Amino acid sequence: LFSETEQDKIAQAIEDAEKATSGEIRIAIDKHCESDPYQKAIDYFYKLDMDQTAQRNGVLIYLAHADHKFAIIGDSGINKVIPKDFWDTTKVAMTAHFAKGNLADGIVAGVSLAGEQLALYFPPQHGDINELPNDIVYVDDLERK
Repeated sequence: LFSETEQDKIAQAIEDAEKATSGEIRIAIDKHCESDPYQKAIDYFYKLDMDQTAQRNGVLIYLAHADHKFAIIGDSGINKVIPKDFWDTTKVAMTAHFAKGNLADGIVAGVSLAGEQLALYFPPQHGDINELPNDIVYVDDLERK
């Protein structure tokens, strides 16, 4: 789905965003989503232990590319402090890229916007560690395990 360059670009966007925050951002890529993408995102949020961050400030971007569906969700810590329409406005920014066929750029836009909010409310902490990997999770691979 993504070239090596695009995968590196996404991983770099996550790394850059996380340098300015104690929050964690992950990407889950699926081929199909026959149900509600928001519900699938919630399912993978828990499967990927995104709810285990110390400050409950994980963000997951879930994309089912073949079905043109996606969702972006945050854990309870970030959802308490961000503007109520933040995830919707982030989806609009991402959709603008997706509509042009630029999936990687859309994901990078979502990561960047989420990172900005995380940095505002969850600055880096002394001794902060990267709690979760920055690589893209391909759901097909996850399901086979």
